[in-house]
Amino acid sequence: MVYYDDPKRSIKLLKGDCIKILNQAGENSVDMIFADPPYFLSNGGITCHAGKMVSVNKGKWDKSRGVEENHKFSLEWLKACQRVLKPDGTIWVSGTTHIIYSVGFAMQELGYKILNDIIWYKRNAPPNLSCRYFTHSTEIVLWAAKNEKSKHYFNYQLMKKFNNGKQMRNVWQISTPLAEEKKFGKHPTQKPVELLTRIILASTKENDLVMDPFCGSSTTGVASILLNRKYVGIDFEEEYLHL
Repeated sequence: MVYYDDPKRSIKLLKGDCIKILNQAGENSVDMIFADPPYFLSNGGITCHAGKMVSVNKGKWDKSRGVEENHKFSLEWLKACQRVLKPDGTIWVSGTTHIIYSVGFAMQELGYKILNDIIWYKRNAPPNLSCRYFTHSTEIVLWAAKNEKSKHYFNYQLMKKFNNGKQMRNVWQISTPLAEEKKFGKHPTQKPVELLTRIILASTKENDLVMDPFCGSSTTGVASILLNRKYVGIDFEEEYLHL
């Protein structure tokens, strides 16, 4: 179902099951996909956020269904994404260790060509309250082309320029979202605009179509608009689409 549509700015938000929506979308129609799927971390535990102890329960959508069912879900949505990607399109998937290895394996099973694993280092990551593990301060972002034959776009020179004239490496130091990025509301796994800006500039051109199948509060959409890209976001939760 169409939740929001702005033809003048080429923005569309769709509410519903992303797999069903993707399977109904036009084949070979999307230039780039950024996906931040459920991490399946909601287990009744606690974490630290802004100096306060808070629950890690994000909602029913983030509860684990078991290893096999979680991987089956990865295969299903990645297959649906692969169908809508243009022949030379690429996909970026963000995740923690809880799901990213399943995603990477599913990509290989489906015939994607994995281009890079980006290590996003969070300079302002919260501490580990249990004191039984190292502090979790990174997320992995996998970048992959539709298949082995894809001739993906990469703005090498711009990335080099951003890195003081040197080749950009795959470790990116970017802080988690600042308070001003959450002024209209909060999503539990919101990504910083800086991260999405770099991803979009690296792998798309102006007027390309960017899609986010788990869009949440649409940080991907904000970055797309600022960079003159078309955007389609999908989410099941109206609460976050409203943000």
